[in-house]
Amino acid sequence: MYDLILKNCKVVNENKIIESDIAIKNDRIEQLATSVDVESKDIIDLDGKFVIPGLIDDQVHFREPGLTHKGDIATESKAGLAGGVTSFFEMPNVNPTTTTNENLTKKFELASSRSLSNYSFHLGASNSNIEEIKKVDINQAAALKVFMGASFGEMLVDDLDALDDIFNYSPLIVVTHCEDQNTVKKNEEKYSQKFGDNLSAEHHHLIRDVDSCYLSSSLAVDLAKKYDSDLHVFHLTTEKEMELFTAGKIGGKKITAEVCVHHMYFNESRYADLGNQIKCNPSIKFETDRLALIDALLNDKIDIIATDHAPHTWEEKSQSYPKAPAGLPLVQHGMQILMDFYHQDILSLEKIVQKTSHNVANRFQVKDRGYIREGYYADLAVLDIDKPYTVSNENILYKCGWSPFNGHTFQSSIFMTVVNGNIAFRNGQISDNLPFGMQIEFDR
Repeated sequence: MYDLILKNCKVVNENKIIESDIAIKNDRIEQLATSVDVESKDIIDLDGKFVIPGLIDDQVHFREPGLTHKGDIATESKAGLAGGVTSFFEMPNVNPTTTTNENLTKKFELASSRSLSNYSFHLGASNSNIEEIKKVDINQAAALKVFMGASFGEMLVDDLDALDDIFNYSPLIVVTHCEDQNTVKKNEEKYSQKFGDNLSAEHHHLIRDVDSCYLSSSLAVDLAKKYDSDLHVFHLTTEKEMELFTAGKIGGKKITAEVCVHHMYFNESRYADLGNQIKCNPSIKFETDRLALIDALLNDKIDIIATDHAPHTWEEKSQSYPKAPAGLPLVQHGMQILMDFYHQDILSLEKIVQKTSHNVANRFQVKDRGYIREGYYADLAVLDIDKPYTVSNENILYKCGWSPFNGHTFQSSIFMTVVNGNIAFRNGQISDNLPFGMQIEFDR
């Protein structure tokens, strides 16, 4: 007997769409077949809805420990379920920072009784923790996060000797945030002098400009080539940076690239109405950059799509531009953004699945997730492709309680999310008494 059968699915997987039933037993996909007619505890007729692998978001800030007034593992993983996210990799810039193996282990322990989806964590680099980096368990941590800008304290890695050691000795994939701090500081001084108290979010993309990104990302690529490192560059934002990356399938690439949904969706014109709501690092830039990112995604220079979900309270965001923190909540609405691109004939469903699930699993060597395959974990998202969804205060699940999309109507909805064989979200509701997610395993 099966636990769950999903009937009449349009399964989007491995660059094709097939009509199939999906039979699940315990936490795994047991059978994919045109028709599964076996006894099951639960049978759901999806009536031709699209079923995709659950999203693996490799870049989120869930703010726990230490910053839980903004969000926490429980609330933000719950919000992710409503967005079809079944697995996430979380960032190390929390309090205390995840720059030691001890703190990394503590985060895994925390998530085991807090996370409603599957989880892993990035170890964080500092100017002085190379010995911790060398000792990390490569089958535990997702990757090594290096803030080459846009951070502070021990999380900012700005020592060139330290960077050399990191790229030379890291046993993990190095994942980077690339912005040149000196360039940003010079721009801050320039625009502060020019605009004074009138400095606003509309100047953000001029302060954190194209050059600040390119100088840092080109350094990361040069270091990776020098030491033959595995490098993945997070949230690219500029047309200029695209020259640093190679088009082609992700298999065999040692240097890979990523774009986030907000940099695909917004351009500099939206600072006028959204202001600090879309203040993020690196900044949302020009329309030419936005279009170049989409083009690079289509020609496979960019390999992965993520959210960089980074919540702050409304009170924090309501401060003056210089004081307002950078980042916006996105994990609940990332797939719906991508579905709008599908409706505009910009992205195919197959391409979306490749960039949000398949390639993430391949790049980070995730075990038994990221595909709809017999024997793999039953991590699935079901799309109601033609059912509009309006974002409102009533359906925002982020702890921070706001979204830059509040009042916006997306063209598609997430109908259901299945995590490890359990229906976690269905028709607008999070399921009661969900089991906690699993620690993601790697096959390295």
